[in-house]
Amino acid sequence: MPNVGPLELAIVLIIALVIFGPKRLPELGRSMGRGIREFRSSISGKDDEDEASSQPPQIEGAEKPGEPVESEVVTDHRS
Repeated sequence: MPNVGPLELAIVLIIALVIFGPKRLPELGRSMGRGIREFRSSISGKDDEDEASSQPPQIEGAEKPGEPVESEVVTDHRS
């Protein structure tokens, strides 16, 4: 496979600009970057979601962690 030089890269960029337009190119670049990042993290075994889920979920309405929250029990008896 031959080396890709600056002239070839410029031609590919011009073709992409004509096909997708100047407004969609940044969006395509971001989505490709995210895809490559996800691919690398899946191969390396590192996952940011595991680190975030190590903390217990926070309960809304609790002033301090571990403090019981007052709630209302609703039962629906249908006959």
